[in-house]
Order: sequence, then C-alpha cells, then structure tokens
Amino acid sequence: MAIETHRLENYGSDGGGYDENILPKGAVLQSRYEIKKVLGVGGMGAVYLAQDLRFTGIARWCALKEMISTTPDPHVRRLAVQSFMREANLLVQLRHPGIPQIYDFFTESVRSYVVMEFVEGQNLEEVLEGTQGMLKEEIVLDWAIQVCDVLIYLHSQEPPIIFRDLKPSNIMLRDNNKIAVIDFGIAKAFDSGQKGTMIGTEGYSPPEQYKGIVDPRGDIYALGATLHHLLTKRDPRLEPPFTFHEEAPRLLNPALTEAADKAIMRALEYEPEKRFQSAHAFKDALEAALKKQAPPPSASASTQVLPSKPNSTTVLTDPASRAQPPAQQPAYPPPPGYQYPPGYQYPPGYPPPQYPPQYAGQPYPGYPPMPGYADEAEDDLADSILPVWKFKVEDEVRGSVTVDKNRLYVPVYDNNIYALDIKTGEFQWKYATDAGLATKPFVYKDSIIFGSEDRVVYAITTSGRLMWTCPTEGRIRSSATVEFDHAFFGSDDNRLYAVNAQTGRVIWRFEAIGPIRSTPALGDELVYVGSEDGHVYAVDLSSGASRWKFRTNRGVTSSPTVYKDLVIIGSSDRNVYGLEAKSGYSVWRVRTGQVVISSPVVIDGTVYVGGVDKHLYAIDAKTGRVQWKFDAESQIVSTPAVTDDAIYFGTSNGEVISISRKDRKIRWKFKTGGPVPSSPQVKDGVVYIGSTDHYVYALPA
Repeated sequence: MAIETHRLENYGSDGGGYDENILPKGAVLQSRYEIKKVLGVGGMGAVYLAQDLRFTGIARWCALKEMISTTPDPHVRRLAVQSFMREANLLVQLRHPGIPQIYDFFTESVRSYVVMEFVEGQNLEEVLEGTQGMLKEEIVLDWAIQVCDVLIYLHSQEPPIIFRDLKPSNIMLRDNNKIAVIDFGIAKAFDSGQKGTMIGTEGYSPPEQYKGIVDPRGDIYALGATLHHLLTKRDPRLEPPFTFHEEAPRLLNPALTEAADKAIMRALEYEPEKRFQSAHAFKDALEAALKKQAPPPSASASTQVLPSKPNSTTVLTDPASRAQPPAQQPAYPPPPGYQYPPGYQYPPGYPPPQYPPQYAGQPYPGYPPMPGYADEAEDDLADSILPVWKFKVEDEVRGSVTVDKNRLYVPVYDNNIYALDIKTGEFQWKYATDAGLATKPFVYKDSIIFGSEDRVVYAITTSGRLMWTCPTEGRIRSSATVEFDHAFFGSDDNRLYAVNAQTGRVIWRFEAIGPIRSTPALGDELVYVGSEDGHVYAVDLSSGASRWKFRTNRGVTSSPTVYKDLVIIGSSDRNVYGLEAKSGYSVWRVRTGQVVISSPVVIDGTVYVGGVDKHLYAIDAKTGRVQWKFDAESQIVSTPAVTDDAIYFGTSNGEVISISRKDRKIRWKFKTGGPVPSSPQVKDGVVYIGSTDHYVYALPA
C-alpha cells in the first residue's frame, strides 16, 4: 500500500528499531519510489536503495540521496531548498560514464532527495580494506586517470562544478573495473572568488577548503590524498592534518615509481598555486607515470638481490635475478621501480667491495669459514669455540635476530633486513628501509613484521616482498608482538599501537607520556609495556584504554614478561619488578647495582635478566629472592636465551657467553669485535647472534 509522503513524520515510530530520521522499508515517496533498504547514513541524511514503481515489467533500481535541513529558521530552510534545487538542476544535466546518471530530484518538508542510478560494486575503501598487501600501482593509477576524466568534465561546466568530497569511499568500482564517482550531495556550483562553509572529509580536504574557499584545485588535492591512501594504506583521517609531505608515498611503499610519487606529492602541495593547475595536467602526469612503469621484477622493487660472480650458482633460481653485464646493471641501491638506460655505470665505490657473496656451493677465500676453521683474521676474535659460519653486513647489528624453519632474519643499522640461509649463512635477499633497524623481526604466518627508525613498521613476505606499512610519528625501537592476528608495538611518538597483522590497519593507539621502546607483552585481557616516561602501562587488549600504570623512578626500556599472575620487568631505576598483572601492585622488587635494560626471561619459575652492573641475575619469580648472580665482568643489555642446559647472552666488551644452568660455570666464550647488545636465539643446537662489529654469527650451542 502506498503511503503518502506528507505523513513521513509517522515513520520510525512503530517500534521497528529505526532511527527517527530513517525511512522504513516499504515507504513510498512521490507515489513512485519504494524504499527497500538503507545503503548508508551520513551527516546530511541517508542513502536508500529504492525501486522505481513506474517500471512495472522490470525491477528498476535507483539510489535516493537524502538531505535533511535541521535549521529551525524557516527563511534559512527556504534558502537551503532553493540552493538545492539550483544545484540539482545542474547535476541532472550531467552525462558522463564515470558519473551515475541523475533521474529526478524533489523536496518534501525538511527533506530533499536526488534520485540517481544505483551503482553495484565496492567502493575503493572497501577494496583497500579487503586487499592483503599493497594495491598494484598500475591499477590505482588507472583508477585515478578515470577520476581525472570525471573532474575534467565537472570543472569544464559553466559554472564549474567542484566535487569537494573526493575520497576512496566516494569512488565505486564497477564489475568491469570502471569507476564511478558517487555522492554529489555536497557538490557545489562554483563562482570564482566565492566563499562558503567548510564541507568535506578531514584528511582528504585541502587546507583552503577549511577556510570556506572552493576551487577546482581542491579536488586535485583530494584526489592526491586518495591516491596516497590507496598506495600506502596510510589513512589520512588518522594523521595530523596536512602532513603528507612528511611521508611521501615511496617512504611507505618503496615499490612505487618515482614518477608516481612526484605526481602525487605535487597534487598535495599546501599552496594551491604549487599544485597541478587543472585536472587535465594531473591526468597527463599520471599517464606519464603509468607509461614509465617497468615490468615486474623477480623480487620486490625494494628487495635487492646481489649479483653473483661469473660461473657461480646464485641462491635464487629465477633467471631475472641473475647479474647482467656491467653496462646494464643499475646503481646501488637502485631507486624502487627505476630502470637505468643502457650503458649506465656504477658510481664510484659501488657496489661496495666488502659486500658478502651470494654463492651457493662455490668456495670463496676465507668467507664464510668452514666449520672448525679459523683464518688469521679471526684468530684474535676466537676464544674457546669457533663459529659454524659468520656473515658480514654493512653496519652494526643492534637488534636481535629471528629464525624460522629455513631462514635467519637480521635487522641491521645499514637500513636493511637480511635473510640468510640458516644452515650455511648464505645471503638470500635483503629489504631496504630508509633508516637503521634496531628491533627484532617477528615472524607471523608467511610474513615478517619489524620497525625501522624511519618511523615505519613494515610487513614483508618471507621472500622479501612488501605487504603493508604502518607509519608512526617517531622512530621505532620497540619490537612487535603478534597475537590474535594483531601486531602490538610502541614508537618514539609516545604511542602504543595495535594494528591488524594482515593489513596494517590501525585498530587503536594508546598515548603514553614518553617514548615507548619496550616490546609489549600480552596477558589474557591486557597488553603490558614500559615507557621512557618511567611507567609500566597495562592497556585493554580490545580497546586500548588504560587499565593501570605503575611508576618507577626512571625510564623503562626493558620489555615485560608475563608469568602466571605477575608482570616482570626491569627499569633504569636499577630495579627488577614483579607486579600483580591485574592491578599493577608491586609484589616484589630486586635492587641491582645499575640500570636494567635487559628484558627478563622466565624458565621453570626462575627469572633470568642481565644488568649494566655486569651481573646476570637468577631470581625466584614468585618471591623475588635472588637465587644467584654471575659476574660477566662487562655490562649486559642483551636479553638472555635459556635452554634446558645453558644460558646465553652478549656483553658490552664484545663477548658472547654461555654458562651452565646447573653449576653456573662458563661453558664457553666467543669474542666478537664490538659490543653485543643483540639478544641470542637458539635453534637446533646453534646460537644465532649479531654484533656491532658488522657480523652475524652462528655458534655451536
């Protein structure tokens, strides 16, 4: 039964669970449009799926965009309706394949409606959220070029039509991979110099739009912000306004081409005069970037595979990864996605002669040493054991290594994470960031998650390809912990982050007072972490809300461990604390002679932790009683690794030490060429550890 539209105020009062402003299913407007369901609700009203009842032989679907005037002033409401009618008359004349066709418009009481073509498909925000890893550049650029065509058409109208709310959720992707720009509810006819109220979406809207200035170049900025989001997964709504120039797309997604990066960043210029001055110019730049794209390489653009020597067998079997003649080789490191012209030569000093070889099964003088062998260069380093193998990198290893079944992942201060064969130490690949790495990689399913001092947390595949990035506003010195398909990590921006481990999407942020360099530990319902502000925080696992905090007298760099109902952690105030996990109440504390940077490890009810006072402590986890301490004669910031038989740790004088758990006697020492802040990892009878002497070592356990 048709319902007269003048009785709309009665809808929603039937107890059907509808908002009072939402039209119920079955309502009929203009004796023609029957509401089937709500497609979405915005600040100005709802969008409905409706059936046009005038088409009796077929089901003709349409979308009804609703705008509700909430002002009590009848004069202002009348002016709003007049403005709507004027703009609707312009929009109904639009004819473009990238714009849904507008069939009708009308006003009833405080509600105005635009009736338009119903576009089936997903919007680009939904596409982005449903994509693992990064969207392909060539696909996103194709979408953007199509949007530029729409903007060119709109801006060429007399007067020009400014969309004013371009963002991924307002761009639909049809089944044929063609886009449609939707939601013209705030599109505005433009007169040069005209000012109006700020309408748009924070993060995508240009600076001048906040001042009420409407200009075609504002749509160019919004498209640039949309591209930045689609290609980096950095949601601008979650970032400080107008900070795109702090993190260009290539900083977050190194696989992007330089041409695309430059085009996007020009579109995002703060001053409109510095942007592309027309959508046509932006389209030209995007088309040029698309033409410059190189064929997909065998490894991701930011994964560098070192060239092999002639007649050697490379670790990777893909022919595309093999070395080319010198005239064809790119400079090191090559810009992601860039191909140098034929005849290009390496700049002086590249590639560095000391770079580790990549050979498999081919001898190389003195590197790496065969088991049981030591050459003259390492006689002064060797002590009571010899390494199984060692591997030289380009800078210090300050972070800790991680192993999986086949590979060792090494974070290095030369900006790279290295993947080595766990048995032979042979180089397999490396992935470059823009600053040093001092965190421990976390292996999660088929990905490796790690942070960099370039302020970004990365997820890459176990073959070295980028999956996602999560930018922060500070250096990352906190290693990630992954549980329940979420990654938790801290940043020097004073925040603790929880992100989706498959997509990198931020779930919540917790604000501390100081930098968070401690690695989070998870309990049943809480996340525990230390901060340089001198507190240990307990944060709700699901919401990021603070549950309790415990104050120490100095910064807390040590990472907590959860044992039964206790959280155990060290502090720079020279104490190791045992805190009640639910309340943060101090159950016990152990006073040491210096700051505690090392993180505690609990095995069989005993806490093992190193101190800058040169001692390794064994503490009863329940009572806090010191069971024994071992004098290492050098500072310990390394977190110990503990097995059934032994304890392993590094020291500031460059030693890796193993002591017996049974009698606390030294089993062996191995001398490296620099301090060892890195924490060891033990697997299958081998101890893996890095040193600031630029080497990674595999030592017999």
